[in-house]
Amino acid sequence: MKTKEIRFIISEFTDIFELNLDDQKLLEAARSVSKNAYAPYSRFCVGAAVELDNGEIITGSNQENAAFPSGLCAERVALFYANSRYPESAVKTIAVTAFNNGKPVLEAVAPCGSCRQVLAETESRYKNDIRVILDGKKNIVLLENAKSLLPLTFTPDFLK
Repeated sequence: MKTKEIRFIISEFTDIFELNLDDQKLLEAARSVSKNAYAPYSRFCVGAAVELDNGEIITGSNQENAAFPSGLCAERVALFYANSRYPESAVKTIAVTAFNNGKPVLEAVAPCGSCRQVLAETESRYKNDIRVILDGKKNIVLLENAKSLLPLTFTPDFLK
């Protein structure tokens, strides 16, 4: 038997003003766009903002559907739009926030498994780490890469 250890660093903040100015701006964009979520069923409104290496900021909010699998998470809305609008620009950072029944979630919100896989694929596609900012009322978490969210990632290498 062989044992391996996976490590990653999580930076935790208690206030948005502890972040650098670019990260503050990105998180504010995510908070703002969460108001555009269409979440009449769950009342769980998520906003995501993506900063590209060309300086553009792309936002997205979750969009639910009565046929639940037909909806889409905020992270994927933002990432897919960014990739279609600016296919040559790598994602530098993504900020994600959520409000449950109109109130900020207490702990830093975490992306679902599908969003984690899309983030990992986006890192692989552009061959660069994506910084991840997760927002909550009690704390804000910063991860230096999306691999920290999904360490045993299914990558394009498996398809070769």
